Amino acid sequence: MIHFIDVWKSYARELFTASPVALRDISFSLQQGETLGLIGANGAGKSTCIKLLMDFIRPDQGQITVLGSPPRNHKIRSRIGYLPETANFPPNLTALDMLRFTGATCGMRTAAIQAASEKWLRRLALWEARKRPLRNYSKGMQQRANFAIALLNDPELLILDEPMSGLDPIGRADILGLIAELKGQGKSILFCSHILEDVDRVVDNVLVLHKGRTLFAGQPKRLANEQGCPTFVEGYLHLVRQGEEND
Repeated sequence: MIHFIDVWKSYARELFTASPVALRDISFSLQQGETLGLIGANGAGKSTCIKLLMDFIRPDQGQITVLGSPPRNHKIRSRIGYLPETANFPPNLTALDMLRFTGATCGMRTAAIQAASEKWLRRLALWEARKRPLRNYSKGMQQRANFAIALLNDPELLILDEPMSGLDPIGRADILGLIAELKGQGKSILFCSHILEDVDRVVDNVLVLHKGRTLFAGQPKRLANEQGCPTFVEGYLHLVRQGEEND
């Protein structure tokens, strides 16, 4: 579903400074039906990976394929559900407006858009607010609207960037349950989050990034065992502290 092979990415340098390297020789894969947690501190390279997958930026070196094609092949977009970290809706549009627009851009028929919109707005507790302008939604409601948009066209691959952002504990629990449902349906999911307990609950494998390089790739339980820690969270923290000491 996703393959990164020896990927490097630098950003434009400021005057009299070296180009900042965001990713250093990164390789990883997300297989069919797998849930992969992409984790690391701020500046680790997580957002850069997602931008590369969505073809918002291009790599300096290396190869990336998504659903068997380079990210620049826009024909694959209708097979991907993308949830950005921050909702950015046109303020005057309603949730129904956004879903109709999304469905049309994915080539869905009107009846299918209507059925899928009602399904996900009800599932995400937004049906009663479907005709309200999105500018009047709380942050948590906007995040749930983002989820409805990502799921509208029944995508094969989900790329979720901080999906718990703005959600209260009940909302978090509901979204975790939804991710588990999607996982049970065989969806392939890239899950990026700072909430390590959530990552541990839903993923099959994790990729730990630190300052653009890979510190660990594998099962959360193996990370804990290798670090001699009782939990994944403690193992992650121990690993990152080691990475800081070695820099």
